[in-house]
Amino acid sequence: MSFPHLDSAGRAHMVDVTAKQPTVRTATARGFVRCSADVVAALRDGSAPKGDVIAVARIAGIQAAKSTAGLLPLAHVIGVHRASVELEVVADGVEIEATVGTADRTGVEMEALTAVSVTALAVVDMVKGLDRSVMIEDVRIVAKSGGRSGDWVRPGEAGPERDQS
Repeated sequence: MSFPHLDSAGRAHMVDVTAKQPTVRTATARGFVRCSADVVAALRDGSAPKGDVIAVARIAGIQAAKSTAGLLPLAHVIGVHRASVELEVVADGVEIEATVGTADRTGVEMEALTAVSVTALAVVDMVKGLDRSVMIEDVRIVAKSGGRSGDWVRPGEAGPERDQS
């Protein structure tokens, strides 16, 4: 088995994608922030002490998608042409879904995962004063499209649920 991020001497390197043609690509990731009933109530009624948790977390996730290459050493700098982050407060926490799109030489799976992860971190940061036991769970890619490998949806899980226009 060969690993594209290792050179012939076994050293890490950035994969050369310069010869690849840009194509339209998308990726959707999801995650969950488990919260107490008190936090869920504060999120629903807008009484979290630090302000609008959902708005701050959404913007943090969008910014994170655009910053992925600066965080992950072997990620390519790509044009993030679309980034949407949706949060839904449910009975036991906050469901997060991020979809990222590009027309570039490599996929946006890492950008979608980074968006979800940082969105979740922002939620935790905004509510940790109410409940230090909040947990980030189940961050994963659920769908991707485009590129050489084509379309993929995680088995047993629906693809993107929200309008991605």
